Amino acid sequence: MPELPEVETVRRGLQPHLEGHRIARAEARRPDLRWPLPPDLVQVLTGARVTGLRRRSKYILADLEDRGSLLLHLGMSGRMLIEDEAQGAFHRDPAILPRHDHVVIWNDQGTRITFNDARRFGMVDLVAPGAEHPLLAHLGPEPLSEEFTPEVLARAFDGRRAPVKAALLDQRIVAGLGNIYVSEALHRAGIDPRRAAGRIGPARLAALVGHIRDVLVEAIAAGGSSLRDHRQASGELGYFQHSFRVYDREGAPCPNPECAGRVQRIVQSGRSSYFCGLCQK
Repeated sequence: MPELPEVETVRRGLQPHLEGHRIARAEARRPDLRWPLPPDLVQVLTGARVTGLRRRSKYILADLEDRGSLLLHLGMSGRMLIEDEAQGAFHRDPAILPRHDHVVIWNDQGTRITFNDARRFGMVDLVAPGAEHPLLAHLGPEPLSEEFTPEVLARAFDGRRAPVKAALLDQRIVAGLGNIYVSEALHRAGIDPRRAAGRIGPARLAALVGHIRDVLVEAIAAGGSSLRDHRQASGELGYFQHSFRVYDREGAPCPNPECAGRVQRIVQSGRSSYFCGLCQK
């Protein structure tokens, strides 16, 4: 499942082709993905001017002037494809099958932007003007925003007995984090993923907030992590997976030069957690 860096990378790739452009044409080639598509999707999109392209947690929102917003979630295998040979834009990988092109729009310069999703766990929805989509209503602060501070995290963790790994994956506490980047940030902060969230002191929480920011910024700069399906909007792979310290590195030596431990893997809430049991306390 794409996490914040992958979604932000896709948003940035789409931005020059959508933001400030008018949607000249739209097609919905099936009635549903994970959930039914809005019956008026094509009608709302056609002729709409995209005034902004935003990310909230793992969602992309295209603001449609006076028509509300288009809400996108990539799911497990969703990709946004940009194609315009006349403009020298990106070419389509032949391995991406056209039968999985589910929503297609053309901007006012003829560029085609396609939502392709082989597994159909993604979603496309509309948000009415002035409304808030239910999926966004209870999200926590963005981890790269000024609202995400050690004090905010301390209040959210106060009294919690749940493991810190599970707490950071709770989108009500902080939005957009997932399995990969929580594992990486906890290792950098020297915090065991099994430690109770409410038993982490202020100094360590401050360090954790800083490491969360750092790992996300580095991952975005690297185009995200391509493990299975993620591609940038240009079709290129992300390459942050080559910088993983612990994620998916079970049995490897701990990357901390002063540590003699090895990366361990455990399962927490049905997900793999990677950490060093020697230097993460």
